[in-house]
Amino acid sequence: MNKNIACIILAAGKGERMKSAIPKILHPICGRPLLGYVLDLVKDLKFNQVIAVLGHQHAEVRKHLAPGIKVLVQKRLLGTADAVRVALSGLKNFKGTVLVLYADIPLLKKETIQKLLKCHLENKSEATLLTATLREPEGYGRILRDRYASICGIVEDRDADDFQKNIKEINTGIMCFHKDRLVSGLKSINLNKRKKEYYLTDIIEIFYKKGYLLDALKAPDINEVLGINSRQDLAKANKIMQQRINQDLMREGVTIVDPDSTFVGFGVKVARDTTIYPFTVIERDVKIGKRCLVGPFAHLREGTILDDEVWVGNFLEICRAKISQKTIAKHFGYLGDTIIGKNVNIGAGTVTANFDGRKKNTTVIKDRAFIGCDTVLVAPVKIGRGAVTGAGAVVVKKKNIADGVTVVGIPARPLKGK
Repeated sequence: MNKNIACIILAAGKGERMKSAIPKILHPICGRPLLGYVLDLVKDLKFNQVIAVLGHQHAEVRKHLAPGIKVLVQKRLLGTADAVRVALSGLKNFKGTVLVLYADIPLLKKETIQKLLKCHLENKSEATLLTATLREPEGYGRILRDRYASICGIVEDRDADDFQKNIKEINTGIMCFHKDRLVSGLKSINLNKRKKEYYLTDIIEIFYKKGYLLDALKAPDINEVLGINSRQDLAKANKIMQQRINQDLMREGVTIVDPDSTFVGFGVKVARDTTIYPFTVIERDVKIGKRCLVGPFAHLREGTILDDEVWVGNFLEICRAKISQKTIAKHFGYLGDTIIGKNVNIGAGTVTANFDGRKKNTTVIKDRAFIGCDTVLVAPVKIGRGAVTGAGAVVVKKKNIADGVTVVGIPARPLKGK
C-alpha cells in the first residue's frame, strides 16, 4: 500500500518516570505491551520498510519485534534527532517519505496516520506534523506559528517562556518528512545544552528558516496521541483501550451489562449473544462461544475456552480450561488445567487442585458428570461420564472415577449399592 513510505519507530528511551526495571514500552495495556499496538499499526499500513531504533535494554525489547522489522541500536541515548540519524543509516538507498512514530504512543489509529500521510503527500510538504490541542498542555512541546499562522518551530515545555507555555497546540512527536530534506536538516541540529540531547523538534525551525513548506494535521481525538511516561499515563491508556475493546465486542453482538466494570484483555474472542456481567475479568487469548453467561465477579485467565451455552458465574476462577457446551459452574470455585465435557454440573466450591508443588496437572471431567458442592479433584484425575461426586468429596490423584459411579467421602470412594 505505502511503497514509497518508510517508517521509523523510536523505542530507545529509558522511561525513568515509570520507576521500573521493565522497559517502558513493554509495560502492558489490557494484557499486551505498549509496543505491540504500534507494531500492529505499522503492519496494517504495509510500509516499504520499518526500522526500530532500540537502546535501553535493547536485547529484551528485540524479543517482542515482529519478523521483517530492521533493528538498529542507539548506543548512547542522545535524543530523538540522534535516534533518527541512527535509523537513516538503514535507509541509505531509500527515496521517498519517512514517517516517525514512537513506541510509547499505543493508541494511534490507522485512519489518523493515513490522513497524515495523505496530507503530507498531496500538499508536497517537506515536513508534516501531527498536532493536538490541549487545555492543559504542561509537559508537551508547543507549536510555534508566525503572524501568518504558518508553523515556524516547536519549543519544548522545559525551554518555553511564559507566553509560549500558554499555547494550547502541542507537538505529538509524530511527523513525516521528505527523506532527503530530513537527512540534510539533521546535520544542522545542535546539542541542547540543558538536556545534552539532540531534539528532532529543532528541525522544524531549521526548515522554516530555509523556506521549506511545513504543514500540520490536528489529531481528531486527543486520546490517540497520549504518550506513556508514567504509571498514571499507563492507567489512563489502559482505560481508553478497555473502552475500545468493550465497544468492539458490543458492536459484534455481545452484551456487556456494565462496560465500566468489565475488564477484557487484548485478543479475547467472544461470540454473539453472550452476556458478560459486571466485575468480570477476562484475560487475553480467551475464547468464549455463543449464548454464554459469564459472571458477575468471574475471572477467566489465559488459555480458557468456553464452548456455546456455558454458564460460569459468581466468584469463579478459570485457568487453561476447556469447558464444553451447556456445562454450568454458577458459583465460587477454581477450575485450572481442566477439560470438561458437555452438560456437566460443577457444584459450588469445586476446586481442581492442579499443582503438586512441581508441575501443573490436568483434570478431565466427562459428559453429564455431576460434581457436588465443595468437591476437591486432585490432579491428575479423570471423572467418567455420568459420574457423581458427593458434597465435600476429595478425589485423590490418579484415582479415576469410572462412568456412572457415585463417590463420597475423604478420600472419595464408591457409594455402597452404586
